[in-house]
Amino acid sequence: MATTSYTISPEAYYKVFFHAAKHPHKPVNGVLLGTEDASHKSVAVADIVPLLHHWTSLSPMMEIGLDLATQYAESLGMKIVGYYQACERLDDTSLAPVGERVASLIKAGFEDAVAFVIDNQKLGTSEAALVPYLAQPSTPNWRPAPNSPPAFTPGSRFQLVSSDTPAEAAKLVQEQNLHFAFGDFDDHLEDVTIDWLRNRTCLP
Repeated sequence: MATTSYTISPEAYYKVFFHAAKHPHKPVNGVLLGTEDASHKSVAVADIVPLLHHWTSLSPMMEIGLDLATQYAESLGMKIVGYYQACERLDDTSLAPVGERVASLIKAGFEDAVAFVIDNQKLGTSEAALVPYLAQPSTPNWRPAPNSPPAFTPGSRFQLVSSDTPAEAAKLVQEQNLHFAFGDFDDHLEDVTIDWLRNRTCLP
């Protein structure tokens, strides 16, 4: 079976980073938007849509957010190609059962879906703070992708379009506080003027 590779744009990485930075110690989640080449060998993650920062279950609000994000992706000629989440605990990089369920919903519509859990201990460093998970064949389970070579290092199937992206994201948070301009679906439900789908105002 062909191995699919994944690349993440700076814009997508910045937004994931901003989501986690805006809501430290809270579980945040969202979906990855992108495209896949005709041979199903390469998925390009171009953008993300942030869903929630108050969640413990697959709630009706999360399902509505997923539906709206799907429509938004289609309007841009993209698909939802994956899922991301951060956990409450700094040292937790597990894809919780709820995360597995959401990721499996996405995989039902996109066979080569991927999930990333934010590594809170790497946030703010020059390393990519993402732990990739892949679905296990013929099961509902997701497991961390094989770490040989480690994700986001030369030769890995997981790459950043620009290796400078993690350090740049940290700088944008520390020096420009751009994460405060970022909003997710939870924020939008409290203030409908927040453009949670595009989040243009938080980009450099």
